[in-house]
Amino acid sequence: MRLLLLNPNTTQTLTDRLATSARRVLPHQVELLPITAHEGFPYISSRAEVQIAGAAVLSMLADRVNSFDAAIIAAFGDPGLDAARELFDLPVVGMSEAAILTALALGRRFAFVTFSPWLAPWYEEQVTRTGVESRFAGTFTPNANFCSISDVAHDLRQPLTETCRRAATHADVVILTGAPIAGLARDIACEVPAVLLDPIQAAALHAFALHRLHPLGANAGSFSRPPAKESAGLPEPLSSWIAWKRSRKKGQNDST
Repeated sequence: MRLLLLNPNTTQTLTDRLATSARRVLPHQVELLPITAHEGFPYISSRAEVQIAGAAVLSMLADRVNSFDAAIIAAFGDPGLDAARELFDLPVVGMSEAAILTALALGRRFAFVTFSPWLAPWYEEQVTRTGVESRFAGTFTPNANFCSISDVAHDLRQPLTETCRRAATHADVVILTGAPIAGLARDIACEVPAVLLDPIQAAALHAFALHRLHPLGANAGSFSRPPAKESAGLPEPLSSWIAWKRSRKKGQNDST
């Protein structure tokens, strides 16, 4: 199985961090294919940036059609998730959704811990989108600053650990949100009295399971691929895909 890890942020070190964490839990037969966006933002941190990143996600997927069996949108906030499921007949997983669904199986209530209060509003919108507000205990952030987006996990390790302990007084499961802190849950698990969850690991295993269960992903009902339509100004691979000028190779999803 070929699993695409698509980082819609433009920071390569974040992609490397996400891929390292995902590989820790994936079966050996899964080939992980990490890619980083070339256009957009070093780190997505607002609703406007999410909208722009969502368009980039669709373009990156269209660029690589027939080269993978399932995909992870590796940004908490899941930019472009529903649109990608509608356009591409294979499992597409978002980190937010996968983490939330996994948390529901591990405890009664879950909370988010992230590194900046600016991220909280649109992170929390993912809870509303999933429809599980009654089991959400809120978002917790440290009162501390970081120097570089690539060094957040190192710079804020202690403040984030203390924030996780505070969140653990309100929730059974604490989700460490945001690509810059991928992998931190494993490193500090023994210091926090709650289940700590790494979203990229939840997403990786979710994508693997969906590929085994239903290789075509969400390809029916409201997620049926729309009729062909011409467009103007879009990148050629995406424009051709939307116009049905390119098709998925027969048997693409047969690999395990």
